[in-house]
Amino acid sequence: MASGFLEQLFGLNGQTAVVIGGTGVLGGALAEGLAQAGANVIVAGRSHERGAERVAAIEQAGGRGLYLEVNAEQRESVQQLLRSTLARFGKVDMLVNCAGTNSAVPYAEITDEQWNSVVTSQLFTTHLGCQIFAPQMAQQADGGSILNIGSVTSHLPLSRVFAYSAAKAAVINLTKNVAREYATQKVRVNAICPGFFPAEQNRKILDAQRVENIMRQTPMARFGEPKELVAAAILLLSRAGGSFITGEDLYVDGGFTSMRF
Repeated sequence: MASGFLEQLFGLNGQTAVVIGGTGVLGGALAEGLAQAGANVIVAGRSHERGAERVAAIEQAGGRGLYLEVNAEQRESVQQLLRSTLARFGKVDMLVNCAGTNSAVPYAEITDEQWNSVVTSQLFTTHLGCQIFAPQMAQQADGGSILNIGSVTSHLPLSRVFAYSAAKAAVINLTKNVAREYATQKVRVNAICPGFFPAEQNRKILDAQRVENIMRQTPMARFGEPKELVAAAILLLSRAGGSFITGEDLYVDGGFTSMRF
């Protein structure tokens, strides 16, 4: 009885999910999780090698995956990703915008090129995904759901990641605005805001002192595991479970943002 009820709420069987940035650590974990929930998952990114590895992991677990190359910073490339998805599956039910880089440079030293690179990779890519996929979802009988990736830095300033923090704050604002725009067109738009999940883009700034400071601020006193984002993503993306949730940012941070000194 319980399994049937949970399947009704959160099952993704027969649905198609596109994970832009699915070749990365967090995006890859989300891609695998959506596949295990029953979705056909397109792992979209720039690395054929990592894409093939992620698809292999999905298929080994009994899921269905497909790698498609995309440059998330180029409009035509994202448009082609949508066209390829529709050609293969006829629809797109879910989009996860999970591309992005970081730069750990002191504020007074960050160059225009470094600033623009981070903002483009975080904010502009999210904008492109929403702008290109949302109209298609709005034309579909069942609509669709978009999940953007914010951060604890979306609301709390952190040193050494100025461009990243500014971009992630803007991602939350964009999420809420696009959610309002499409709220009556069967398209929901939400965000999850991860705490500290060691990945390629932030390992370089996690020196011993910074780790100590993070642990002091995190009630659960540990880093997050990528798989711990999956349940939150499925809640927000699922048609039944998340049917009345839009424009929200859900924190998965071990209590980090609950702390105030």
